[in-house]
Amino acid sequence: MKVPLSWLKDFVDLTLEIPELAHRLTLAGLEVEEIRFVGLPIPAGQAHGRHETKVTGLSWDPETIVVGEVREVLPHPNADRLVLCRLNDGVREHTVLTGAPNLFPFKGQGPLTTPLKVAYAREGARLYDGHQPGSELMTLKRSKIRGVESYSMACSEKELGISDEHEGIILLEAEAPAGMPLADYMGDAVFEINITPNMARNANILGMAREVAALTGAALRPPSYDVVWVGTAIAGRVTLAIQDPELNPRFVLGLIEGVTIGDSPYGIQRRLRLAGMRPINTIVDATNYVMLEIGEPLHAFDFDVLVRRAGGKAPALLTRLPEPGERLTTLDGVERTLNEFNVLVADSAGALSIAGVMGGAESEVSSATRTVLLEGAAWNFINIRRTLAAHGLTSEAGYRFSRGVHPAMAERGVRRGLALMQRLAGGTVAEGLVDVYPRPIASGTVEITPRDTRRWLGIGLEPEVIAGLLRKLEFGATVDGESVRVSVPDYRLDIGTGIAGKADLMEEIARLYGYDRIPETMINDPLPPQHGNASLEREELVRDVLVRLGLQEVITYRLTSAEREARRLPDGTPVDPMPYLRLANPMISDRVVMRHSLLASVLEVVERNARVRDRLAVFEIGPVFLGAEDELLPREALRLVIVQSGRREPAGWQAGQASLIDVYDLKGVVEMLLHAVHVPGARFEAGEHPSFHPGKCARLVVADQTLGVLGELHPSLRRRYDLPEAPVVAADLDLEALLGLVPAAHDVSPTPAFPPVLEDLAIVVEEAVPAERVEAVVRQAGGELLSEVQLFDLYRGEAIGAGKKSLAYALTYQAEDRTLTDAEIVSLRKAIVRALAEKLGAQLRA
Repeated sequence: MKVPLSWLKDFVDLTLEIPELAHRLTLAGLEVEEIRFVGLPIPAGQAHGRHETKVTGLSWDPETIVVGEVREVLPHPNADRLVLCRLNDGVREHTVLTGAPNLFPFKGQGPLTTPLKVAYAREGARLYDGHQPGSELMTLKRSKIRGVESYSMACSEKELGISDEHEGIILLEAEAPAGMPLADYMGDAVFEINITPNMARNANILGMAREVAALTGAALRPPSYDVVWVGTAIAGRVTLAIQDPELNPRFVLGLIEGVTIGDSPYGIQRRLRLAGMRPINTIVDATNYVMLEIGEPLHAFDFDVLVRRAGGKAPALLTRLPEPGERLTTLDGVERTLNEFNVLVADSAGALSIAGVMGGAESEVSSATRTVLLEGAAWNFINIRRTLAAHGLTSEAGYRFSRGVHPAMAERGVRRGLALMQRLAGGTVAEGLVDVYPRPIASGTVEITPRDTRRWLGIGLEPEVIAGLLRKLEFGATVDGESVRVSVPDYRLDIGTGIAGKADLMEEIARLYGYDRIPETMINDPLPPQHGNASLEREELVRDVLVRLGLQEVITYRLTSAEREARRLPDGTPVDPMPYLRLANPMISDRVVMRHSLLASVLEVVERNARVRDRLAVFEIGPVFLGAEDELLPREALRLVIVQSGRREPAGWQAGQASLIDVYDLKGVVEMLLHAVHVPGARFEAGEHPSFHPGKCARLVVADQTLGVLGELHPSLRRRYDLPEAPVVAADLDLEALLGLVPAAHDVSPTPAFPPVLEDLAIVVEEAVPAERVEAVVRQAGGELLSEVQLFDLYRGEAIGAGKKSLAYALTYQAEDRTLTDAEIVSLRKAIVRALAEKLGAQLRA
């Protein structure tokens, strides 16, 4: 939220320097992200205290930028689009050349009866260039334009850094004193404050002033809600009914007649722009001004339009839910089909506005409006959130109503709005209000003791101190011995009851006391017993192993859509029949269900990164959500997905032919993982899966349990995901099942003290015999003295005959208690060769 300090000063005296005030607010939970100086001197440095606040803006030199008084507007002798102004800057008279269109109506009228007050920059002034994009500084220099010497200028808002408006010059209020430094007259600073959800009550100037008053000890000056009632009473001229008080606890209407629609005074426009809103006209500006000032969004109807829709009778307004298929064209010109839960403000002719979000186009205030019906209301904040999401709308009113506005603010907002409209647009205010309040909210009470502050905050505060802190924020607080009974003010919807209310008040006490003043204390209770979380520890071990193997962890969204997940399957593959867990109120249209596949999520990451990286090796550990028709909640199955592609080795300084990652690299990663977590007996069997290339897919099996699949992705998936031409290999594993096989303990062998004997063995077997079977026979025949078996070569060719293959293994013989003799090695080799011949028909390769 943007908070102009000049506006803040309407309600509280500021005794602190601007950087110190920003520091205090930040420590109290209202982080000041940026201070934009608009004319005021910018203090040196940007950091204050223990946080850093961004500082921007332009300070106005008091010697060169002042209030000027235009006494006559003359035509330019050589240019129709320029005028000459006879201007007094409080010292002497100048001739100022300008092309500002808002001065043309005064051209050639002779001396002005009421001089125009403007922002005037003398020669040498530093300003922003109004004709260049962005904020480009310039220095005013003397020059000739169309034969007329120019050395000064009347300024627009852009040139002074107020806003981007540069079509016309600033026309100040008539009482602005000529010659006064402009910084003294209207210099300002704007705090950009991050309003967190627990601070939504402060999304207005009054709320911020209340905080400043509480933090500095200054007195709060609340605004006046008095209205001059001089018109015909509103009673009987409009009626109002609420269909569902749960959705609309209060609705207030006021009426003002004989208004004049035009531009608001410059002071109002400037404050709106500094707060981030665009001025429209006197009526709309009044509603926006009140919303920013006290936090109650208002809506203005053209009353004559409502009377016309009612056939000349008194309009009968109703808040209700929409009829099936009902539509409404909103102020942004969009015709919207209304959802069944959208609350509407309607009359007998149909919908007028989407309650709390946006008004309808037909009844909006226009230049022809003469009578305004002003609405202030309270709405169910959850319903407003659903409505904003359903229609993809954002509005200042919706922002506030979606975070909760107390019904008490409805009457105050209408009163304040009527008074401001009368001041800006003239007219007379009809006597009284139409106020329907079927669901009054009772003020809650919470009891606090010093023992609570010691337990919750670690500080022992006396009851009077507790009460004094809370009174600063307009809480009622009465002290009875050691107890403080606290009543909640009507602007607070966020204070709970019971233990929740006590927690809420502890936050307020801590903020006002000062988080930085709360001492650090060492815990003096015995530490609770520490219990290990075996499943989490094993999951972290898997992460550590994969990172050590050169993979990078990614974390993806658990929300997706059925269409996104269907990309992982080739055309013609049946769609996953398992029902999705669907969000009732999704924030965006393409993330509406909980995912079924972790592989689909990781492939989206690979797709984005493959455009800029020639080597990818990533993994993710996360749940998928597998539901069933007869189950309330889905089963959250923990999965592990690994994806690799591109160069086998990272690029280095040595140039050379880069080899590409293939399925054997992935198999090696999986084997190393199984070894690291001590899961023995794993084997890889030929398998099939629609996401993987036929013939290049394997199942990982341990103890007759399939733990997942791995292999090269199906070629059609490369096109679906815009993946590189290099092979993309992936593993999709059931991590929950894998971790269940990790033993609680495992054997550790000492490093052998006696040397190994190394030997190579090459055999010829039938093509259909898997290498895994050969290794198993070798290990069984070699017994305990055969410590390692490693396949290092595969050969096919005419030399060994058709339908045959040669497998070469590196064998390691080793004993723990002695050095093996040649005779023992020969005996072991013969046993291995004999077993291979008997069981597999293998022959030694010549």
